[in-house]
Amino acid sequence: MSLSLALSLFSLVAAALSPEEKGLSIASEADGRDSGFVDSTADLRMILRNKNGQESERSIRVRAFEVEGDGDKSLMIFDTPSDVKGTASLTFTHKVGDDDQWLFLPALKRVKRISSRNKSGSFMGSEFAYEDIVSQEVEKYTYKWIRDEVLEGRHCFVIERYPVDAKNSGYTRQVVWMDKDEYREWKIEFFDRKRSLLKTLTVSDYQQYLDTYWRPDTMSMVNHQTGKSTQLLLSDYQFRTGLKDSDFTQNSLKRAR
Repeated sequence: MSLSLALSLFSLVAAALSPEEKGLSIASEADGRDSGFVDSTADLRMILRNKNGQESERSIRVRAFEVEGDGDKSLMIFDTPSDVKGTASLTFTHKVGDDDQWLFLPALKRVKRISSRNKSGSFMGSEFAYEDIVSQEVEKYTYKWIRDEVLEGRHCFVIERYPVDAKNSGYTRQVVWMDKDEYREWKIEFFDRKRSLLKTLTVSDYQQYLDTYWRPDTMSMVNHQTGKSTQLLLSDYQFRTGLKDSDFTQNSLKRAR
């Protein structure tokens, strides 16, 4: 089948879908393209800015582990500054039901469980909520395609997604710009429980790894209601490093260095 014919058939099929079906189809395609990475590590600089532009910075190591048939597991270990050194967060994302999240606080030498009722709270003082730092599983949302749009020269789908766990989420909906070529997210608008625009995430500087997996070097979250922002600068991505399921346990939180 020629490429032009295949594209024509795809357009005909897409045209036959309802906005909700098309939105789910786009989200499922994006999820499928990112499957099979097995595990990954990266270094992360987190830059916090208050409404006056004053900055503070944190350095973090990030580890992720793909779980077949369920959501990913992730571990984040804080190295600097000294007042948060040794703090570590562990997340088990699930396709259905509440995610499991724990935080190890070295000053208290104990592991604290994050309740699903608190997932809208700030993650370590940043503009990212606990629910923002988990893998965004397809089953966590319902979807609706709303339009196609060119964003900074990229032809994008624009879809809305609505959290299934609406009672515990800090958001009523999110609007996502995703490019048609590689299904990468470039922009997300978050609307609060009063349906007002709360935050905007912009994503940039994507790099491709293993000829398949796209990861951004820069993610910037702006809170429109407080004037605060958080920038994440990621580097030194490594894939298939040999991490095991046993590296992602509550005991591993205490051992994280």
